[in-house]
Amino acid sequence: MTALTADQIARVKATAPVLAEHGVTITQHFYKRMFTHHPELKNVFNQAHQQSSSQPQALARAVYAYAANIDNLGALGSAVTHIAHKHASLNIRPEQYPIVGENLLAAISEVLGNAVDEPTLDAWRAAYAQLAEILIGAEKALYAQAAWSGFRPFVVFRRERESDEITSFYLKPSDGGPVCDFKPGQYISVKRFVKEIGVDQPRQYTLSDAPNGEWLRISVKRERPQDAPPGYVSNQIHEGIEVGGIVEVSAPMGEFTLDAAKTTPVVLISGGVGITPMVSMLTSLTAQNSTRKISFVHACRNGRTHAFGRWLDAIVAKHPNVSRAVFYENTHADDRPGTDFDFAGRLDFSRIADKTLHPDADYYLCGPVPFMRAQQEALIAAGVSKARVRTEIYGSGEIA
Repeated sequence: MTALTADQIARVKATAPVLAEHGVTITQHFYKRMFTHHPELKNVFNQAHQQSSSQPQALARAVYAYAANIDNLGALGSAVTHIAHKHASLNIRPEQYPIVGENLLAAISEVLGNAVDEPTLDAWRAAYAQLAEILIGAEKALYAQAAWSGFRPFVVFRRERESDEITSFYLKPSDGGPVCDFKPGQYISVKRFVKEIGVDQPRQYTLSDAPNGEWLRISVKRERPQDAPPGYVSNQIHEGIEVGGIVEVSAPMGEFTLDAAKTTPVVLISGGVGITPMVSMLTSLTAQNSTRKISFVHACRNGRTHAFGRWLDAIVAKHPNVSRAVFYENTHADDRPGTDFDFAGRLDFSRIADKTLHPDADYYLCGPVPFMRAQQEALIAAGVSKARVRTEIYGSGEIA
């Protein structure tokens, strides 16, 4: 790996406070600049997240973290792994890194002006080259293990409504080839052309079934067009893909995966569409006839938005080691307590401590960022070690 000099490290680290103050301005300018000079990259980056500024904010946080830890890159290990999996799912290639680097450095110079001198920019060039080398190496390893390269056409052979918001799509390779294996909790990217903005757009969807050798399944929440950001791709998938339709799919990626080798209790916690990786994990565990104590905790608004309810009931009835705790925040008159749901109101671990608070349990948590932040804080307050809580974040958010 390219080594930075002591002076370069000091200069990059010294810019961290400036990045904390001006980071979002820099990254917003960076994306605008890069898309002006390289409009083809709009097909790679989520344009809805550009509109909402969540992607510039996420990049600003990442750049700040890199600057602040430039002398201790080991602290960035999990972040690098997360980014590498996202990049590999989007088919990011080494030749794209110089484009990003050129425009990021130009954005720093153009936004900060005389506040940054040429030796500091040179230090950042070396630091970016180092970071690019780290990511390219990590992504190369992922590509070497991937089931296929780039995007592969799959045919939708079945679609099934799971709730008022979520529909499942069952996919098989259109070439008749074998379906790949994957780890429960991983995701794929689906690429669709979005006419409203005139570009291809990839979106990542968790595989919502256990590996079975026959198909892949994604379960897509339809975001409302008036939401910010609007659900360009989710609406296009719901409205435009029927049985027989073709979708372009990347190979499975993602580090939020079930540790199937353990025998300790498992607590699967989800909010809304965050249920999808938990369905894959629970299906995989029960298919293996695991004897681990498993608690499936889910929170949603009501029965109309509750996906996979009947599936969960069948699992619990068949496997005595599996328990459920379903919370409905705003129940409807036809929602049946004790049958459709177990608790009214928001998820509250004090009401299910006997099912969920075990000293040796592993906790898997997925859902909207505010939901995950609240549940992680509640678990830690109840005495659960943060190291035992694993999280998956959709989009460009972060927990803490």
